[in-house]
Amino acid sequence: MIAAVPTRPEYPRLDGRNRAYPISTEAPTVANKQAKRPRVVIVGGGFGGLHAARALRHAEVDLTLVDRANFHLFQPLLYQVATGGLSPANIAAPLRGILRSQTNAKVLQAEVDDFDLDRRRLLLAEGELPYDYLIVAAGSTHSYFGHDEWAEHAPGLKTLDNATEIRAQVLSAFEQAERIEDPAERRRLLTFVIVGGGPTGVEMAGALSELSRHTLKGEFRSIDPAEARIVLIDASPRVLSVYPESLSEKASAFLDRLGVEVHTGVRVTKITDDCVEIENDTGASSIQAETILWAAGVAASPLARRLADAAGLQADRAGRVAVDENLSLAGHDEVMVIGDMASFTGKDGRPLPGVAPVAIQQGKHAAKRIKNLLRGQPTKPFKYFDMGSMATVGRSAAVVSMGKLKFAGFFAWLTWLFVHLMQLVNFQNRVLVLMQWAWSYVTRGRSARLITRTHEHRADRAAPHEVEEAVAG
Repeated sequence: MIAAVPTRPEYPRLDGRNRAYPISTEAPTVANKQAKRPRVVIVGGGFGGLHAARALRHAEVDLTLVDRANFHLFQPLLYQVATGGLSPANIAAPLRGILRSQTNAKVLQAEVDDFDLDRRRLLLAEGELPYDYLIVAAGSTHSYFGHDEWAEHAPGLKTLDNATEIRAQVLSAFEQAERIEDPAERRRLLTFVIVGGGPTGVEMAGALSELSRHTLKGEFRSIDPAEARIVLIDASPRVLSVYPESLSEKASAFLDRLGVEVHTGVRVTKITDDCVEIENDTGASSIQAETILWAAGVAASPLARRLADAAGLQADRAGRVAVDENLSLAGHDEVMVIGDMASFTGKDGRPLPGVAPVAIQQGKHAAKRIKNLLRGQPTKPFKYFDMGSMATVGRSAAVVSMGKLKFAGFFAWLTWLFVHLMQLVNFQNRVLVLMQWAWSYVTRGRSARLITRTHEHRADRAAPHEVEEAVAG
């Protein structure tokens, strides 16, 4: 006799007033061995998704974390990979390894195509994934403000592929300049333009200056790497415009000390393969450069618009989806959106910024809400606690804003180091990064200065006669 297949028992589901009510039952599947527990699916293994998963560690749920990559990436340190200070493995960790001891969780490497909210199905490239509760935390991508054609010429910094490609492009520019005789062409090759004066742009500019002035010193015979021109462009009247003005001024002073040209109040009108055209109130000009990097804007993952369409909602200008006080989607309280994809209004009446602390706190709140609803308990509305902002500007210099506490310089730099070190997801990464930072501080070296790319770049394609002349000379 074949035993009867047990049906899934009733368990709480969310309603519009944050209360629990029963949902329909169904038979378990082979993939869902724990048939008595609700299914929680998290899309995205970034800060928000991973912290949500960890917060559900002891919950009576079956958790599936879905991500196109098999690793968690610590994005705030991508610029150090792009400038050879750290290796990719230093700031990334396998998701399966992170969640190995969490027995109620599994990882699924897959591409999410769309959402069927009525049937509560996640539509994957290779099938469907059912859920009872869904947390969407797919992060963000670059925004070129309606000029997507610029992406080909000015890569952004969001992924490990971005970082390693930028690293190859930067280092190849110096290698190309070493074998070129024409002074004008050398100046173009050794000009690096960064569009965007936020934390990413400022930190990237500082790291490029350290690389050219100190790390590469004495390694070339035909060029002086310290002559590299590093240009930082921003449309705002000052760099780090969301920081207190006093800290913006400090950051500008640090950049000036590093030899970085800062152009504020400047709009980019065109970007080509080797040129940036800009304008301000006094006129227009252009900058010839081999390397142009984009750090000016971000937009929510394209999945946010697909989710909004599936729910019959309208995404905002940045592609984010509006959520209520409990981070849930209008009309679908079992779906929560967090991090860069969520448009949640803060105390100042503006959407919360797309930064890691916001995603982490929202991820923990979404997990807590699910646990409370399973217990039949209410959950207080989400409130963001602003722990401050910080940015490093080269060696031994940083700016920190933490509530009423604002400071800059060496102690701020130590604070930045400690905070970023402790935010790395596992102990191994912390040890590796600490050792690499200590070595770099003592020697000014950058051990990850490797040119690796999957396709040929224009900097590697010197004309044969140019190479022959350089070698002969």
